[in-house]
Amino acid sequence: MTVLRAQGLGKRYKRKWALTGCTLEIEPGHVTGLVGPNGAGKSTLLNIASGMLQPTTGTIEVCGGVPGSGPAQLARVGYVAQNAPVYRGLTVEEHLRLGARLNPAWDDDLAHERAERIGLDPTQHAGKLSGGQRAQLALTIGIAKRPELLLFDEPVAALDPLARREFLADLMEAVAAHGLSVVMSSHLVTDLERVCDQLIVLVDSEVRIAGDVEELLATHHRLTGPRRDVDALPSDQRVISARHTDRQTTVVVRTEAPILDPTWTVSQLSLEDVVLEYMSNPVTTRPALEVLR
Repeated sequence: MTVLRAQGLGKRYKRKWALTGCTLEIEPGHVTGLVGPNGAGKSTLLNIASGMLQPTTGTIEVCGGVPGSGPAQLARVGYVAQNAPVYRGLTVEEHLRLGARLNPAWDDDLAHERAERIGLDPTQHAGKLSGGQRAQLALTIGIAKRPELLLFDEPVAALDPLARREFLADLMEAVAAHGLSVVMSSHLVTDLERVCDQLIVLVDSEVRIAGDVEELLATHHRLTGPRRDVDALPSDQRVISARHTDRQTTVVVRTEAPILDPTWTVSQLSLEDVVLEYMSNPVTTRPALEVLR
């Protein structure tokens, strides 16, 4: 069973499409990074997956059901929106009591043990917590809900580097301990590279690429050599971008085959390089179904 399956998913606000033709599958047991420029559709996809929004076109199935279709379905999915929203007037303890009342599978021992371990004062009002502490409180609630899938929308965007590192370390500990599946959007690709084993890139409201992080890194190459026509490259080398000077051509390709032409200097790309190449170059054809295993 997949934890998220979308087919032709789209969302339109009046005349503007926030998401179009989104087709992908994510299998359980993975931490999947969702990246793209502002307005690419990341928040829209997560809001649809959580049941907060209804799609305009296409279908989506999350943890075997329709998002937001009832109490049992809502219990399967945890969602932390941007800036880790909490109730500023409630104390940490009141948040945990509220979580217990609203979530049928709530693990109260886990919630209190985790809050104590990370140093959350149960009497402290959420409005007095630091950004990192609010993010940790939101993560604690999300984990203690015992969902099958946790959705995060830019959870570390407002945190300083130390708080980000602590938050991501705690997230990975929770994934390992409780077998969670996670989909997390972020602009910070270096953070995603540390925690994610799958990646989805959204550009102009469409999925540009989706796949295993190691496979993406292994199959993308930067080739530099004497100026030439990239149309003459082997058919198994998919051109992502090409740049030319008077004497030199630099091309980024995706291929599973070895690069045999000795006139090319071949270099590897970082995950951030791969993401930027897809974000900065227009797509010519819509990608086929991507299954993240």
